[in-house]
Amino acid sequence: MRYRRNYVDGGCYFFTVVTAGRRPWFAEARHVDFLRDAVRAVRSRHQFDIEAMVVLPDHLHAIWTLPPGERNYSLRWRLVKAHVSKRMAVSTPIWQPRFWEHTIRDESDFAQHMDYIHYNPVKHGLAPAPAAWPHSSFAHCVQQGWYTPDWGRVSPAIPADIGRE
Repeated sequence: MRYRRNYVDGGCYFFTVVTAGRRPWFAEARHVDFLRDAVRAVRSRHQFDIEAMVVLPDHLHAIWTLPPGERNYSLRWRLVKAHVSKRMAVSTPIWQPRFWEHTIRDESDFAQHMDYIHYNPVKHGLAPAPAAWPHSSFAHCVQQGWYTPDWGRVSPAIPADIGRE
């Protein structure tokens, strides 16, 4: 079966990107910095907005919105992955060859995926609450008034299929 990606001009997407063999490359803060640099460099040439993002040791989740008339998120991820791989300069693969994407359908879908992203470090036992995880857009979202600082201390109601659609 051949997987078909959904490309929508100016679309908003949820992504899961996983390291090769689930190796915990991003347990090292400097590797997270390489990823930040890569995203910044790619955004400077191929615009997109980061609505939310979390980086865990062996995977990351993000919600991106592309500008009107743009649809090629695959190019952007390919460039991000290549940039990180080049900076890390190791002999083993850093990334799984593919990534997973879901087209955000509406405000409810957006909110559920936003919650999934920010609660993910807690779900994986990496932090007691979203605010305690340093590699996340949660603090920015609190500043925007989208979350209270104590959100996620109690498990939020996230549908079981979020992140697995």
